[in-house]
Formats: sequence, C-alpha cells, structure tokens
Amino acid sequence: MSAQSQTFYNDKVVRQFTVMTVVWGIVGMLVGVLLAAQYYWPVLNFDQHVSWLSNGRLRPLHTNAIIFAFGGCALFASSLHIVQRTCHVRLISDGLAAFVFWGWQAIIVAAAITLPLGYTQGMEYAELVWPIDVAITVVWLAYAALFFGTIAKRHVQHIYVANWFFGAYIITIALLHVVRNLAIPTGWMSSYPVYSGAVDAMVQWWYGHNAVGFFLTAAFLGMMYYFIPKQAERPIYSYRLSVVHFWALIAIYMWAGPHHLLYAALPDWAQSLGMVFSLVLLAPSWGGAINGILTLSGVWHKLRTDPILKFLIVALSFYMMSTFEGPMMSIKTVNSLSHYTDWTIGHVHSGALGWVAMISIGSLYALWPRLLGLKQMYSTKWIDTHFWIHTVGVVLYIASMWIAGVMQGMMSRATDPNGTLVYPEFISTLIETKPYYLIRLAGGVLCLIGMGLMLVNVLKTLQQAKNPAPQPVLEPDAAQARA
Repeated sequence: MSAQSQTFYNDKVVRQFTVMTVVWGIVGMLVGVLLAAQYYWPVLNFDQHVSWLSNGRLRPLHTNAIIFAFGGCALFASSLHIVQRTCHVRLISDGLAAFVFWGWQAIIVAAAITLPLGYTQGMEYAELVWPIDVAITVVWLAYAALFFGTIAKRHVQHIYVANWFFGAYIITIALLHVVRNLAIPTGWMSSYPVYSGAVDAMVQWWYGHNAVGFFLTAAFLGMMYYFIPKQAERPIYSYRLSVVHFWALIAIYMWAGPHHLLYAALPDWAQSLGMVFSLVLLAPSWGGAINGILTLSGVWHKLRTDPILKFLIVALSFYMMSTFEGPMMSIKTVNSLSHYTDWTIGHVHSGALGWVAMISIGSLYALWPRLLGLKQMYSTKWIDTHFWIHTVGVVLYIASMWIAGVMQGMMSRATDPNGTLVYPEFISTLIETKPYYLIRLAGGVLCLIGMGLMLVNVLKTLQQAKNPAPQPVLEPDAAQARA
C-alpha cells in the first residue's frame, strides 16, 4: 500500500470518549458522595427548599451519570477502539463517529438538566422523558451502524470474541430501550405509559435487570476479553470457553428479571422462573471470570509491578463476588431478608464500583498512552496509588452496606415470645444503621479522590504526547498474518 493511500485508525473519537469517561466519572461519583452525605446529615437536603438538591432528585441523576455517562463513555471508547484493532480497518465514517460522540454528550447534559428539575418517567434506569428517549434511539442506531458497519468491512475473516459481546449489548440495549419506553406523549416533558399494573412491573424489570446484564455486564466483558490478554501479553486462556461463555450468558440472562419482583403481584411461576434462571446464571458468569483470571497463567509475577493488571484482575474478583451474591439474593428465602434493605445497595455497588468502575479504569489506563503513541502513563506510581485508594473505598462501601442490610433485615423480622414485632417502627432500624452510612460516605469519598487523581494523570500524559501521530491501519496481508 502506497504512502498516499495509507489509512489510519480513527483514534480521535476514542480519545474524546476516554477523557469524558473520566470527567463524567468524577461528576457521577461527586453526586453519589453528596447523596451519601445526605443520608448521614439529612439537613443537606435543605428541608426541600432547594428541590433540585434533594435526595429524590439527585438519586436518578447519580444512577444515570454512572451507568450511561461514565459507563457509557467507557464502552463507546473501548468498543470503537477494539473493533478497529481487531478488524484491522478504520471506522466506516468519521462523520458518524463525531455524531455519536456529540449526540451522547448532548443527551447526558439534557439528563443532567431535566432530572434535578424533576422531569422524570419515574421508572428505574428509565427516568428520562420521552424527547430524550427519542434522541437516545437515534444516537444508538448511529452507534450500531458505526460498529457493525466497521465489522462488515473488516480485513480479517475472524470476528474476535470481544466484538461478539459488544454486538450483543448494542442489539439488546436497543430492544430493551424501545420496548420499556413505549409511551403516549401528553406534553414535551410528560407522557402516559402503554403498560399498567403487574405488566408494567414485569416490563420494567425485564428492562432493568437486562440493562444491568447487557450494558453493565456483557459489554464490559468485551472490554475484559481484549484488555487482559493485551496487558498480560498472553492469549486468552481458553478461546473455546469464551465462546461458550458468550452463548450461555445471552441465552440465560434475559429470563432472570422477575427476581426483582419476588413476593409481588406477579404470577408465582414467573417469580420461580426468575429465581431458577438467576441460579443457573452463576455458571457462565464464573466461567468467563475464571477464563480471564487464568489468562495470567505463567505471568502472575506481573501483578507485582503492573497496577493496570491489578485493576483488571481485581475487577474480575468483584465480578465473581457480585455474580455469586446476585443469584443467592434471588432465592426467595434469602430475598425475604435482603429486599428493601441496604444489602441490595451493597450488592449493586460491588458490581458498579468493583466490577464496572475497576475494569473501565484499568482498561482506560492501558488504552490512553497507546492512543497518544506513548509507552505508558505519566505516572505508574499514581496508578498504583489510585488502585489502593479505590479498592479500600469499595471495600468500606460494600462491607458497611452488607452489615447494615443484614441487620435491617433481622431487625424487621425480630419478634418477642408472643410473636409481636420487637422493632415495629422503621426509625429503630435507621438509628442502628446511621454509623454505617458514615463508613459508606468515607468509601465514596475515597473512590472520588481516586478518580480525581486519574484525571490529573490523564491530562499529564496528554501534555507529554504533544501532537500524537495517527496510527496506520495494518495492510490486509499483515492483518491476515496476525489474525
């Protein structure tokens, strides 16, 4: 291929999404820290005089910022990088890539404005009003066209397994988003849902659980399958297991949603179905995690000197913990204790802060210098410091919520010899829980400090790069040789 016809990877959009991942991570965690502080010091709700700073307004802002802003930007960055490198081809359209980036940022800003002002559909993880939902659909379809169009023009026959996970998440999230948000508009900021009663609850947790399953699990597994082998400089432990992991996960995950509605107005068979499939889900989840961890066979010593690998491997450890805990909590007898307690909050954050955040942070630390033509980040020591700050923060957070949650569940069902409730008032459990809320706040603050350190490291690395040269796409012959 001549110099004139040489093509280069589109790393601009990947760099943009990488920086915004860190920025939105700080914003989302900052809101989370404020929420945690409000639980310990209710006066920070300002007696509802400043409604947009109240807990009820900020909570959906926090969840949307972490899931769709921080997590979403991390997935856009990694998937658009991985699909180019594994297919040995440039993204099909620079204009479409720019539209996806700026469109997604506009959606995030719109969410950050409307949610604190109280404009919401009132559905978990689907709070955004219908005009924003329409915009999400348009941007998501553009993203799908960009991703699958790039795979279609690949220079290698093989499709690497990471792209299978990204492809499944793109298709499934599109389906979930459209079906969950079907509504009849009654104004620019209001709409009437097409579902009602138990059907609405069923659709909600089919969406809610699988948004976790495909947005926060399958897609980040795609990240794991690329960056752990890349950072360890080893092939994935078992490619056959990775394929089995993929098909088992997507076949089972869709059926587990009803475990959010145990002891609710849902048919008993649907509740039992959700419980059974949740328990079965443990096998592929752990199989994939073990596949990633065993990729380090023969190079375990690298964990002593490579903090990026520490992030990636410990992320898998939290993933295994969460995917064991989730099925256990779906068992009806366990759920009767855990539901409506802070145990659920601990479970969610062991997945969000332990799995999602740590695999994202580790992957972006690995990705950022490569995008800039550098061998490593500005400070490896800062990465190691970030790892320990974040890990301690996560442990403080989830351990405090586990203890508080089990205590709440036990207190709520405690009876005296006459069968009378010992703690009939909710305030009794709240008083006992309060010290653990302070520990949770400390954990959240540590995670936020770590993200601030990461932003400084990212910017310092960017300063070192000056004007990074574009990286050429491998020629078809070279691509086939490496496939």
